[in-house]
Amino acid sequence: MFPSISPAPEIGLAVLLVAALVWVLGFGHMLWGSRSHRPEPGAQGGLPAIPAQRGAGAHPMESVELTEAEEQAFAGLIRRIAPH
Repeated sequence: MFPSISPAPEIGLAVLLVAALVWVLGFGHMLWGSRSHRPEPGAQGGLPAIPAQRGAGAHPMESVELTEAEEQAFAGLIRRIAPH
């Protein structure tokens, strides 16, 4: 193909170009497929492995009563972590 390049680099260049072409075609196919197969709004119900959160009537073992000092310490921690 190129008179100044030996056969081994020519083969490597050809393999690299074919791999790049396959990658571009695969990436384009992936993007095109994601555009045409969008789920309907509200059709996604969330992950089935994660249970829904319970309301105020949760099981007593799932709640903890904090003392006033613990509540103040937690509030201070949240103020320190929260973005300014």
